[in-house]
Amino acid sequence: MAISEPSPGLVVRYDYLWCRVAAAGRTQGKDRPACLVAASDSETRPRFVVLLPITHSPPLGDTVAIEIPAKVRQAIGLDDQASWVVISEYNVDEWPNAGLSPLPGKPDVFAYGFIPPGLFAAIKARLLELAREKKSEAVNRT
Repeated sequence: MAISEPSPGLVVRYDYLWCRVAAAGRTQGKDRPACLVAASDSETRPRFVVLLPITHSPPLGDTVAIEIPAKVRQAIGLDDQASWVVISEYNVDEWPNAGLSPLPGKPDVFAYGFIPPGLFAAIKARLLELAREKKSEAVNRT
């Protein structure tokens, strides 16, 4: 049961807690794919990571998301349904953490694969832009 190093672009199965759910007082979310977008230095203990949710729901209202192309979904083992990486909210958590879970049908595998560099660069750039504009929300799970 090996858990990967927290590398930017890694897509893991994670108990993501939406901001609106956390605001309602809940402390657990739903297991879903999530894109690891940043990690603290490997010498830092505990290590912290920033995780973005991946959802089948198209963005509505103030939600900002980037669609994952079908070729990428297929390459990393996501299902065939349209999927978006939501970048207007994120979870901050320790690494490794209790929110990580194995992929369905693969009890020892916790990661789907990596978002390709070009798509990851677009996700990261948009996340940083939203952060500068104070248009993103975080749930601190530490």
